[in-house]
Amino acid sequence: MTQIKIVTDSSVTIEPEVVKALDITVVPLSVMIDGIVYSDADFKEGEFLHLMQESKNLPKTSQPPVGVFAEVFEELSKDGSQILAIHMSQALSGTVEAARQGASLTSADVTVIDSSFTDQALKFQVAEAAKLAQEGKNLEMILARIEEVKDHTELYIGVSTLENLVKGGRIGRVTGLLSSLLNIRVVMQMKDHELQPITKGRGAKTFKKWLDELTETLSDRSVAEIGISYAGSSEWANEMKEVLQPYVEQPISVLETGSIIQTHTGENAWAILVRYHSS
Repeated sequence: MTQIKIVTDSSVTIEPEVVKALDITVVPLSVMIDGIVYSDADFKEGEFLHLMQESKNLPKTSQPPVGVFAEVFEELSKDGSQILAIHMSQALSGTVEAARQGASLTSADVTVIDSSFTDQALKFQVAEAAKLAQEGKNLEMILARIEEVKDHTELYIGVSTLENLVKGGRIGRVTGLLSSLLNIRVVMQMKDHELQPITKGRGAKTFKKWLDELTETLSDRSVAEIGISYAGSSEWANEMKEVLQPYVEQPISVLETGSIIQTHTGENAWAILVRYHSS
């Protein structure tokens, strides 16, 4: 029976112990701060945000080089394993395309998937795939299950400033927002590879009001898991956890998002990732 190995990229927000237990390979993106290039894997908690606050310019993120993917795939396939690579949405980065190109340079049997998401919403698919791979399920079965997870996942992101999205060139992909509204709080949902604003306003009440609306939605649905990610202080993330935990049996993971996401969202951003039961 052919073994299947799971690969993803460092835009995924996932517990290190889960990566280890499920034998997931995470290919790091890189980020350049004032001329110095760091691997996304280099930062300890809070370290990147501090560097970003101190830097003269917005950090620049880079997808892994095609050659790095080729090397990773070649190495993992040495024992005859198949490889399933699941990456962040093409709307946010060229990483998935770099993975496809890397795969074409090797003799490895690689399937590359665009998750349509990032952060813990990407984790939902990656962790599920890795669990099934460990159980010895075949590629067809794993792909079908990932599609199911994707179809039942929602990604919401709240930003306290649009400045980073504007500077990073991502604002063009955020429909219906004006770049002049820099100090406005916005909640967006990622749908069809696009960040779509669903609420905007000034002051902390903007986020609280939206959270109330979300809990109303959750009370009518069967929730499988929730993740909360944050950039900066975890205070609001933990407040949201208290509000949302009654709606899901599984403990909610509250995790600092990586440097790739923080670069584009800025400080005090947060994300809520929800996966519903498919039946």
